[in-house]
Amino acid sequence: MAKGTIRFWAAAKAAAGTGEEPYDAVTLAEALAAASGRRDGEFARVVERSSFLVNGDPVGTREHGTVELPEGGVVEVLPPFAGG
Repeated sequence: MAKGTIRFWAAAKAAAGTGEEPYDAVTLAEALAAASGRRDGEFARVVERSSFLVNGDPVGTREHGTVELPEGGVVEVLPPFAGG
């Protein structure tokens, strides 16, 4: 298991009720499942529509179960943004 930080932005931050929290997981899927398990369905809906960065690298369309998290890493949860 790796330990690191998940940072939530915009609607993800509002749904999470916090700007960041620690993770203790092997994959992105495990970290997101643990975070979702502590919250209501709105959080899961926001995460489902979000994009992710791991240490600044886009996850893109990769299956979250295949994205290994590094020790001391940072996961950014980026919901769709309006405007520009």
